[in-house]
Amino acid sequence: MAPKQKDKAISGDSSEPGKTGSGGGKNLNELAYNKLEELIVTCELKPGSYLRIQDLQTATGISRTPVHQAVTRLSADTLMIIQPRQGIQIAPIDLTRTHLLLRLRRDMERFVVSLASARASTSHRSQMRHLIGLLTTHRDKMTIVEFNEFDRRIDQMMLAACGEPFLEYTLRPLHTIFRRLGWIYHTQTDDGVSLDVTIDSHLDVLNAVVEGKKDEALVASDKLIEFVDAMFPVLESSIAPSIFDVTQDFDPF
Repeated sequence: MAPKQKDKAISGDSSEPGKTGSGGGKNLNELAYNKLEELIVTCELKPGSYLRIQDLQTATGISRTPVHQAVTRLSADTLMIIQPRQGIQIAPIDLTRTHLLLRLRRDMERFVVSLASARASTSHRSQMRHLIGLLTTHRDKMTIVEFNEFDRRIDQMMLAACGEPFLEYTLRPLHTIFRRLGWIYHTQTDDGVSLDVTIDSHLDVLNAVVEGKKDEALVASDKLIEFVDAMFPVLESSIAPSIFDVTQDFDPF
């Protein structure tokens, strides 16, 4: 069985608020967003937990204003919930809602891979080939943390190849929602110990897009969604409700 998570609402970086190693202005805002997004994906910010802006400053090591702006964005993404007089709640995981969103993601991913297959430039295809090589070379020893970095980069490359900025604002929250679900599946269930299926699925999509084979890219994308769909019965039967929402924790013993 994969290791259980820690019993803390936050187990992130303990650096002082306002301290950061890079960027300012808009870059610092994006850095705050990225750091909080990653803490949500890895459940270091536990689903359902209530936190203050100060807690998030401590977790990210970034000052108040960029963190506040990141919270506003993440709230719009439905990844955080701003609760008056209660603080900021990390959005619990509702499997029923998430399963419904998978249908939306399927249709959107089909549009993306179809467009990317047709529009990808020589530079885009070269970068995708580089990702294919790295993913193939390092797959046997890859951790879920490392895979998520590849997954995020693949998403970025696909969206860049599409050449339609609106898609990023629509798909990025969906990707984060499912990346968090995948994190739980791969770290909390026996079925998710191996990354082979998800790596193979991503490689199939990449290879098809690189070759400009739209029909093959659509088939590969659908298979990836089918793999995600197969996670739900496992998660429903294997995971304690408190993992999806800490407010549901109950253990009288």
